[in-house]
Amino acid sequence: MSDFETFRSSFTGDILTPDDPGYDQAIARWAKNAARRAAVVAFVKDAEDVSKAIRYAKQAKLPIAIKGGGHNPSGASSSEGGLVIDLSRYLNEAKIDPEKRLAYVGGGATWETVDKAAIQHGLATVGGTVNHVRLLVLGGGYGWLSAAYGLAIDNLVQATVVTADGAVRTANETENADLFWGIRGAGSNFGVVTEFVLKLHPQRRTVFAGLAIFSPDTLDALLDVTQQWWDEGPSEKEGMIQAFTRGPDHQPCVVCFIFYNGSEEEGRQNYKAFFDLKPVADVCKEMPYEELNTLQNAVATPGQTAYMKGAFAPQPFPRTLLPHVFTRLVSLSAPATHTVALLMEYFPLRAANAVPDGATAYRRGLAPNVLCVVYAREDGEGAWAYARDVARELTGMFAEGAGKGKGDDLGYGNYSPDSDALPAEGSVSADKAALLFGSNYPRLQQLKAKYDPERVFNKWFTITPLPA
Repeated sequence: MSDFETFRSSFTGDILTPDDPGYDQAIARWAKNAARRAAVVAFVKDAEDVSKAIRYAKQAKLPIAIKGGGHNPSGASSSEGGLVIDLSRYLNEAKIDPEKRLAYVGGGATWETVDKAAIQHGLATVGGTVNHVRLLVLGGGYGWLSAAYGLAIDNLVQATVVTADGAVRTANETENADLFWGIRGAGSNFGVVTEFVLKLHPQRRTVFAGLAIFSPDTLDALLDVTQQWWDEGPSEKEGMIQAFTRGPDHQPCVVCFIFYNGSEEEGRQNYKAFFDLKPVADVCKEMPYEELNTLQNAVATPGQTAYMKGAFAPQPFPRTLLPHVFTRLVSLSAPATHTVALLMEYFPLRAANAVPDGATAYRRGLAPNVLCVVYAREDGEGAWAYARDVARELTGMFAEGAGKGKGDDLGYGNYSPDSDALPAEGSVSADKAALLFGSNYPRLQQLKAKYDPERVFNKWFTITPLPA
């Protein structure tokens, strides 16, 4: 019996190779351009399956990728000619302990699953803003509840991790505490998380949220109102995402995704200065909490060619920069072949930044995130290259506004493209990882040497282990 047949016979989940029915669907990703032709796709049923997959891949010298949801166009969840450990088919449930206010969540679950399960008990946790995304916890995790409860990693109390040696480890504050520190920010550098245990918080069943769309002639007034609102310090009940983009009619506009953790009456009063500007469309309303993370779903649909890149907004509020960014976006988005959205996340960060810089691997002193997403309506290298160039130019304007030079323009790691996140020749990958993790990087290098000295996990800001 071959090594592969031995692996297959002991594996309790599903294994697909290029000749098997369903293979093309198994390697498909949210972004069409992120698909890679893996040699093996292993839909794992439990931590032991993950362990077997890791050991087989090492034996067969196959590179490993981990897929939760495959939502990032970087291709980090894919592996050309390698083995993909796919958590989404079986490890996709969320079990709620309402008395302890904990959620036990499979590594392949979506935020939709978590939101719907928890709110049945009047509970919620910090999750993503697109609910069909799987749990982007390990890289940080920003969401509508970040103002009140910090990042997703700040609400992680335990994880089951399969490390590079195939061992199944429990990581929390007292057990494998060093690993627990490392996974809270350093992503998949240390292993495959098959279960997250997340802290839950009391949550009202309905919230005020929705879209308010503004025309370009109100841009200056909108920016003035936004600056005043941001400078005054939004409460823990508030949050907003503003998107510079074009509407379905291809006309330029600013779309405000608005959130207030309260009633419609309270929300409209809270954002009165914005609504007084007379948006051309107002579809904000009081809605069930579990619908909150659906606000961007209509745009972030799967199966498109996409490129995205993040940046950090300059501080203080970049009032003088933003009109220039809007003007440039209008010019770059003129071709109907591409849809361009430049999103600025106005999530109050007091709770996230109250965590000391060294308390988790994710560094603090955070500024608001900026994300540029470009969708190409056509396939091909040219369409993808234009999307890449547009995203780089627009996010580069924020890096320049923050006084950063070329090569020092990293944003939020979960918003990073191939060129930032994946290994490259020479020391580029190490330099990018060192930049992302800052003063926490030396400690992460020690952990990498302990848990993954061979760099088995190398698909996302790969940490260079310290030599023995």
